[in-house]
Amino acid sequence: MPKMKTHKGIAKRFSKTGSGGIKFKHPNLRHCLEHKRKTQKNTLQKTGYLQGQDAKNIARLLG
Repeated sequence: MPKMKTHKGIAKRFSKTGSGGIKFKHPNLRHCLEHKRKTQKNTLQKTGYLQGQDAKNIARLLG
């Protein structure tokens, strides 16, 4: 059985936490920030966590 390779595109965008969860950085915080509300920008700054089947699929691709 060959080794499972890490999907490099996923590895750049997601990472595993110590307890096994999947965390990611929210998109839409790179440009055009003057048109976004301050509350929206504050929300986008926070770390996001995947749940459910999405987390299982990403964990499989992370290897």
